[in-house]
Amino acid sequence: MSTGEALRDAPAAPRWFTELFAHRRWIRRTGPFPHVYARDVFVPDFYQRLAEEFERVSAQQPAVFTPVSDEYSATGVQLNALPKGPLALFLSREWHDLIAGVAGVATTGDVEASLHHNPPGSPTGWPHSDLSPAWFAGPPPGQDEVRTPDAAVDLKTGARSSTVTARETVRAVAVLFYLANPGWKAGDGGETALYEHIAGVTPVPALTVPPLDNSMVLFECTPRSWHTFVGNNAAARNSVVMWLHRPMSDVLRRWGGERIAQW
Repeated sequence: MSTGEALRDAPAAPRWFTELFAHRRWIRRTGPFPHVYARDVFVPDFYQRLAEEFERVSAQQPAVFTPVSDEYSATGVQLNALPKGPLALFLSREWHDLIAGVAGVATTGDVEASLHHNPPGSPTGWPHSDLSPAWFAGPPPGQDEVRTPDAAVDLKTGARSSTVTARETVRAVAVLFYLANPGWKAGDGGETALYEHIAGVTPVPALTVPPLDNSMVLFECTPRSWHTFVGNNAAARNSVVMWLHRPMSDVLRRWGGERIAQW
């Protein structure tokens, strides 16, 4: 494990952006697979704005939180479906470039980002790598842009009308930022489990990341980036979950198509 200041690996960013961060002590860990962990990511005032916006969305627009998938206990809403507010930071090019730089991955500028809510008593998930395909409409975004999912293209399958063009990418970097989980303590559940291997009937995590407010874990999506949600949680687990993407050709060249986790 390295306690080097991982944030310094990111490209230069405007002052308004860098002043949102509380410090540069983002910790690089090598096991069970390479990942970066940070506590107190943002300055208190900005974190409070993020948490209040989450609470406002979940209280005023509960109907927008829909099941993430048929086999996943969380409900969620894509950030690009919400009015502009502090949570839009996660859809900015500055944030995209920061995360890509820290992860050391060449990415396309395509971003998935959602609020996730796991209610109390949610079941534990299954270990997965997140090395999954995702389809985006139109040409790749420019250097100062990001592209988010478009309703005209099925994100998972690429299904669309004959008049819509789309590109197939693969998830490249996963980010979980925890917020609106006040008072979390050990034993409450809701952690993110990281695995060295997934052999056996019930794989045992090598490490669990607690859902502490204003903390974050990020990692490159590879065939071995196995992780899952730890359920039987005593309180709700809330987070921003997002992915950056890379070209399909990069994954085929590096690992081969058989290592991609198809939907």
